[in-house]
Amino acid sequence: MQFRNLAWLVLSMTLSLSAHAATATLDKKAVVPEVRTAESIVTSVCSACHGLDGNSVITLNPKLAGQHPEYIVKQLTEFKSGKRANAVMSGMAAMLSDEDMKNLAAYFASQKLALGQAKTNAQGSLGEKIYRGGIASNNLPACASCHGATGSGLPKQFPRLGGQHSDYILAQLRTFRTGERANAPIMMTIAAKMTDAEMSAVADYMQGLR
Repeated sequence: MQFRNLAWLVLSMTLSLSAHAATATLDKKAVVPEVRTAESIVTSVCSACHGLDGNSVITLNPKLAGQHPEYIVKQLTEFKSGKRANAVMSGMAAMLSDEDMKNLAAYFASQKLALGQAKTNAQGSLGEKIYRGGIASNNLPACASCHGATGSGLPKQFPRLGGQHSDYILAQLRTFRTGERANAPIMMTIAAKMTDAEMSAVADYMQGLR
């Protein structure tokens, strides 16, 4: 009888320890954060607006392919903090960790940009004159002084704009002028000096840069 009681006690303790170990294992798994690859985030979150390869089909949404990764991280960070106002992007960025942002930036930077064509602002146009020389009469600087002769921009400072959708560029210039977008003071100053016609012309010219 004593042997049976001892055997039962040992069995009970073994089952209890096994259950405790299983519970601890489940708890440990529950707190391990999900590791998301850039590709999985692009597929589930970004692609509807920006395309799987960062070449958006909707022209009011920017192309992200070939963009400087530092610029992408900066914009996502500022969407998340509210420094750059956009209801849709603020919601998207809120779900991203710092690591997610870096991974997404590297992913889109590695994609090949699909180049565009200017509709009417080719060589000798108003768009080219503004982009390359600015407008002396109102102290408007040349866009090329920051974004480069081909619109490639400068990493960590100024974004690539060559080949970007003209509709997107025009929309951003207008929001800089109204103050709706306020995360780049220098662009707010520049846009305040431009007319709608000048904005349209230079946006069209940038679309054709390569």
